[in-house]
Formats: sequence, C-alpha cells, structure tokens
Amino acid sequence: MANQIQELTLEEVMGDRFGRYSKYIIQERALPDVRDGLKPVQRRILFAMNQDGNTYDKGFRKSAKSVGNVMGNYHPHGDSSIYEAMVRLSQDWKLRAPLIQMHGNNGSMDGDPPAAMRYTEARLSKISKEMLADIDKETVDMVLNFDDTAQEPTVLPAGFPNLLVNGATGISAGYATEIPPHNLREVIAAVLYLLKHPTADLDTLMQYVKGPDFPTGGIIQGLDGIKQAYETGRGKIVVRSRTHIETIRGGREKIVVTEIPYDVNKAQMIKKIDELRINKKVDGIAEVRDESDRFGLSVVIELKKEADAHGILNYLFKNTDLQIAYNFNMVAIADMQPKLLGLKAMLEAYVEHRRDVVTRRTRFDLNKAAARQHIVEGLIKMLSILDQVIAAIRASKDKGDAKRNLVKKFDFSEAQAEAIVSLQLYRLTNTDITALQKEAAQLAKAIAEYQDILARPAARDRVIEGELKRIAKEYGDDRRSSIQAKIETLEVATTVTVADETVMVQVSRDGYVKRSSLRSYQAVDPADNGLKANDLAIFTGELSTLQHLYIVTNAGNVIYRPVHEISDARWKDTGEHLSQTVGLGTDEKVLAVFAFDQLDGAGSFVLGSSDGYIKQTALSDLQPQRTYKSKPMMAMKLKDPAAIVTNAYFTTDQQQDVFVVSRHAYGLTFPLSDVSTVGARATGVKSMDLKPDDEVVNFILVKDPTTAKVGILTQRGAFKKMALSEVGEMSRARRGLLVLRELKRDPHRIVAMMSVDDATRLNVLTDTGKVTTLNPAQHPAGDRYSNGSFVIDTDVLGKPVFVQTKEEPADQVE
Repeated sequence: MANQIQELTLEEVMGDRFGRYSKYIIQERALPDVRDGLKPVQRRILFAMNQDGNTYDKGFRKSAKSVGNVMGNYHPHGDSSIYEAMVRLSQDWKLRAPLIQMHGNNGSMDGDPPAAMRYTEARLSKISKEMLADIDKETVDMVLNFDDTAQEPTVLPAGFPNLLVNGATGISAGYATEIPPHNLREVIAAVLYLLKHPTADLDTLMQYVKGPDFPTGGIIQGLDGIKQAYETGRGKIVVRSRTHIETIRGGREKIVVTEIPYDVNKAQMIKKIDELRINKKVDGIAEVRDESDRFGLSVVIELKKEADAHGILNYLFKNTDLQIAYNFNMVAIADMQPKLLGLKAMLEAYVEHRRDVVTRRTRFDLNKAAARQHIVEGLIKMLSILDQVIAAIRASKDKGDAKRNLVKKFDFSEAQAEAIVSLQLYRLTNTDITALQKEAAQLAKAIAEYQDILARPAARDRVIEGELKRIAKEYGDDRRSSIQAKIETLEVATTVTVADETVMVQVSRDGYVKRSSLRSYQAVDPADNGLKANDLAIFTGELSTLQHLYIVTNAGNVIYRPVHEISDARWKDTGEHLSQTVGLGTDEKVLAVFAFDQLDGAGSFVLGSSDGYIKQTALSDLQPQRTYKSKPMMAMKLKDPAAIVTNAYFTTDQQQDVFVVSRHAYGLTFPLSDVSTVGARATGVKSMDLKPDDEVVNFILVKDPTTAKVGILTQRGAFKKMALSEVGEMSRARRGLLVLRELKRDPHRIVAMMSVDDATRLNVLTDTGKVTTLNPAQHPAGDRYSNGSFVIDTDVLGKPVFVQTKEEPADQVE
C-alpha cells in the first residue's frame, strides 16, 4: 500500500481548511442570494413547508414538526438555528412582507425570546405562495440534499423581488450584509420600468424606489446617503422615531413616540431614557412608560412643568436609540460569489432570474401541452374508427399485444396506444368527442401562446409584467417610513441637560477648582475653604450651573470649563486639580478667572507678558474646542521660553488706558486702543521697551488715569501708593518713567503693582509661605520719586512673591 502521509505546514493546512470553511459560510449560510433574497436555511424552510402542504390555505402545524422536517431532510444543523430563522420570517417588525404566519409567542420588539417550538404553530403566509409558485415545473435547478435522498432547489422562483422587499442582514467570513426592507409596490414599479427601459439610470429608478420602507415606520433622513447606497451598495442614513408633543394636566407636556427606528430594542431604549432621568443627565423628564398595546406602539415621556419639550426631544434623539444611524452594506451572492450591489444591479439580477423562470416554466408547460395534444389527437382519431379499434383490441391476447396491434393497424403512436387501452368504457360515449375537440382547440391555443412567449422576448416580458402587477395589487400597501432630504443637525441647549442652580465656585492660584452647593458653603466658615496654607483663591463667587468659566494661566493658556462640569465638592474640601484633566506645567499658576453667561458675546481678552508684549484677542477667537476637557487653548504665544503672562483682563470698553510697570521701576501709560486685536496664537505688540536685564511685572487697565491710584510692593517689603497722574500718558513701546527712586546700594525692585482704592485689601504671600494683609488706605500717596514705607519685615516673614487684591464690602471699610 502506497504511503499516503503528506507533509504539510500548519499554515498550509489552516489556510486551506479556513478557506473552505469561509467559502461554505459565505455561499451556504450567511448571505442571501440576489435572485430570491433568501439564505439557504430560509429557502429550505419555505421549500420543506411547501412540500409538506403546510400552506396558508390549510391549518397551522406545530413549529417543531416543520423544524424537524427541515433538519432531517435538508438542513443538517441545530434545531435552534432553524427555529430562529423560522421565527424571524414571521416577525412583522423585522420583515416588510412576512413569509411565515405563526400562532403563539414569536418574540417582540422588546427583544423577548419566542416561545419554544413545541408551543408555537406555523404555516406559510399567503405571499410565500408567490415565492414558491411553479417550483414543480422545472423552473429552478434542483440538487441532491446532504444525504442524496431528496432533491432541493438552489433558488426559489421568487414571484416578487424579495431581497429588496424584506431586506437581509448577516455576517460571514470577511463579508457582512445589511440590506433594508423596501415597499413592495415601489420595487415592483421599478422592475416594471426596467423591463421596458433596460438602460434606465439610477435617478429614474429612484423616482419609483424612493428609499427604504421599514416595517416599523419612522422618519428617514439623508437623500444623499440613499442615493450613494443605491449607486455603490454602501451609504448612511439617519432613522428617527415618529414623535409628537401633547399638553397634559397642569400645563405640562409629554412626548409621545408612535414609531421607533428599525431593529431597535424598545425595552432597552426605554431603559436608557429612564437612566438618563435617574442620573440627571437630562433635566425635565418626570416619567417614562411604555403604553404599547395590540392597537400599536406608544412610548410616553412625561415632562416636568416648564420643561423644554423640543430641547429634551433633541437631546434624546442625539443620545438614545430614538434616532439611529443606519448603514447600507448591500452584499448578496450573485453568480456564486459575494458582490456589493447597487439598486439597478439588484433589479437587473431579479429581472434576469424571472425571465429564466418564465422561460423554463413555459417550456415545461409547452412540453406538457404538446404531449397532451398528441394524446387528444389519438383519442379523436380512435372515436372516428371506434368499432375497428374495439375489434382489434378484442382480438388481442393482452394489453401489450393490444398496443402493438393498434400501432401496427392504425398507425397510432406508443403514447396514443397506451392512452387508448387505458381508456375507461364510459368515455366511449357520443358526447365525449365534443369535449375532446374543445380540449384540442384549447391546447392548440395554449401551445401557440407558449411558442410565442419562447420566440419573442417582448411576449415573455409581458407575462412577467402581468404577474408582477397582480402581486403588487394583491399584496402591496402604502409606504410606512417617510423620507426627508437632509439630515437635521441636532443642537442641544445646555438648559436641557443641566438644571439651573446657583453654586459657589472657587479657583485657586495653584489650580484647584471646585463647586459647592450654597448649603455646603453656608454650613462652614467661608474662610475654611480647604486650600493649602500657601495657596490663594483667585476666584470665589456665586455662579449659575449654566455659566461658563475661562481660567487664564501665566503660561498663556486658557482652560474652559462649563460650571456644571466642575466637580462637586464640600466647601471645606480642596477640590479637583486642573492637571487631573488638562495637565498644567510645573510652575504654571492661575492668573485670572472670567465667568460668562454666553460665549457668543462681544469683548476681548487683554494679556501682557513679562518679556514686554501685550495683545488683545476677541472672545470669538477663543471658543471651546472639542478637546477642551483634556487640552487648554493657547491665548498668548510667548516668544521667550522663560517669560510668563503677567495679567489678564476681559473688556468690552476700548476707551481705557494701560499702565505697565517693570521690575526696575519703569512705568508707562498708553491708550488701550494702541493695542491691536490679534488671533489666539499670536504674541501681540511691544508694551514697553525693556532694558536687557529688566522685565514687566504687571499691567493694569484704568478707566480714568487722572483719579486712579496704584500700589507698588518691593522685594524689600516696602509699599508705596501713588496717583497714576504722576506718570502721565505716553505712547506704547517706550521705556517709560521711573516710579521709584533708584538707590546705589540694595535698590528696590518691584514685586507687584496693582490698582488700589479705599476699599482694597492686599493679601501678600511671601517666599516662606506666610500670608499677611495690607490696607492701602492706611498709607498716604507718595510722589514718583519716593520709595514708600516698609510694611513687611522680610527677615521675619520672608520676601513677598505674590499679591492678591481683595475688595472689602462697603460696610466694612473703615
């Protein structure tokens, strides 16, 4: 015996076996045939039930019997997969024209499983008759079943375009398909047009097939997506629930959903909406309930008083399955291989199939009619020589001898002789000749028609046309899904998702942010704000949860936070550090915080840097980006890597002056109108002409330089209050005037400069982490040449590094 062991690599074996498996599941399991729109298991179910006489005009039979029949004769797989396929064929929310009728629980839109097959009963639906019509007339190819004991069809005759009418969904190896259901009348109208106009373009065909028509109805948006899908086989549309808003008791409103998108699990959808209500993701929903019954679908979303019904509905469209994106992927088996097909290609494949079916059926009918005509001719001839025929039969020994005698004596054919000897005696009456002659005339007419159909394609197409028109009339119904040309952009107002609530917000210099309820704030000493000893609150105030915060840092960054997104904490907690989300630099500090009601208003940010630049940037140029939660926006580009932003303002008033001061005590005043408005990523213009070793300490905006006063603090702990009129107005980018007297030994260097009045209090932070408070009102105003008075003992408290300005309430000012 020859050695039959083969040496193969694992890659070769795996590749070969998986290749065969893939080919099998692509062709024989998961994808529908373009001609009848059925997968093999569906085709076998319909064929087996038809063979069993389990049709619409007879009683229901146990589903288990049909499943066993399919499994035993045609589909050697698990009974569960066969039963699942059978149940789906009966679900009127999945199929536009269900092919099976089922008694009992066949599942639901809520994803409930069907009852076991031993409990349910099924039979073919009436429209299935059209799928199977003429299958016994050799209209389709038959092949042996898995054990060679029976024949099964490779495709059904398919009297209507089932692939488009009922759609298909499936996943195989390397291929998936998603073909939506369509309206029977529309698809048949397109087929009828294509029969007469084979060169019709897609636009013309789309005048008949407007788009998908889902059994669950709904609103389809996106004509461009439909056209792309019909052209290429792939496309995207949006399917939206059909809803309306009703007014109920107490002036409240409710949203009523009467149709939901195709293939959406209603129970899961309702659960998600209720979770949004419970988790307070959307404000204004009081209750969600399912009121669906045997009369139709109804999901009610009851709203609270004064809730924005349209805003909430938009939010639900955007965040739940009340609206879904449906992606076409129209893959079907054509010419024994999977192909991505457009609308015209599918219709052409169906037309070609029907032409083939009608041709084969006509040929079958013609052969049958010709055979019968031959017999009838023999019987008519026999009646004309009846006595002679009887004599010949009586003279014969047996049936075989009688047939031979008839053929020999009267020139009958074998078939005619068989019919004559098998004739019953009652047929030998005088009246039977008229029936035979009538039948002969009918057969002659039918044969002529069959021959005409086979000879002339136009006659064959006319037959197809007539059958399709009858089916459209008998089974067609109105469109359920309406189509809108454009996909609506969903804008969801913050007021819908966030309850308008007043909260206390705090942002610290080191970057700690928190919001607390007023109750939490009032329950403790406001000074117990949870900050570290050497940290200071840059912003503390009451804000609405609907407001917006812009947090500016000394690195030139702006961090955007909607107030409602700031983490909620107790007032005595530290809060969340900004670096947990956006990532602050090592030495990056918060400079200023601005709160806005709306982000589409006028106004601009004014920012200055320590290396002597200043700029204005409009609020419209600093709108939050999609990545605002994880990345800050650049507000000012710093040329010198060592430079920092010294201060930031937001203003809508250009009739102001800028006062800027440097470390070496040069001060300069110039109009804000000299500072141009530039983009967020720009550096700006020169604010001051600095000496090589000098830098800008700060700048302020002042409305009236004739009355304004500034406070200056030096590294030696000296404080000086000075009228801004001492400096006088110049132009931008000058050196400026000295605002301190220069000393030869240990000269004063400015640490901080700020605008002050009688209500101002200053918190001074030193390099030892101590904070001391200054009251500028207690210090007289000095001239430009004075160095002020010493207010901080630097040997004891340390050198000042940062000053925070606080405004005391009027009733507390001495």
